[in-house]
Amino acid sequence: MSELSQAARYGRYCLRLSRWGCKNRPFYHIVVAKKSFPNRHYIDPVEQVGTFDPLPNAHNEKLCALNLERLQHYIAGGVTIEVPVAQLLGLAGLLPNHPSTYSQAWRNRDAIDNDSTRRTNVILKSSSQ
Repeated sequence: MSELSQAARYGRYCLRLSRWGCKNRPFYHIVVAKKSFPNRHYIDPVEQVGTFDPLPNAHNEKLCALNLERLQHYIAGGVTIEVPVAQLLGLAGLLPNHPSTYSQAWRNRDAIDNDSTRRTNVILKSSSQ
């Protein structure tokens, strides 16, 4: 195989989040699937490479499990990475942080400091408590 075709062997695939869980209790699988396929349960992905639980547990942690070896294999093969997965991989240290991660952090810092930009439906714990 030539170097060009070797580098783009997974060009038709993407890393995406597949939603599982219940109505009020989301849980996501990080899967490798074809770009052209819709994100449905009844269409089997190529491979599941991780999981993500977005709701905080008793220790206020959002859990994410990644198979780093398989992720590196697919990324080296030229797979497309969707934005939510890119954010997770950036926070995990596998990829550079996504730009929207920085903008969200700036908004959160501004909301803590400035009452006028704070959303009223979000409860922020202050450091004085």
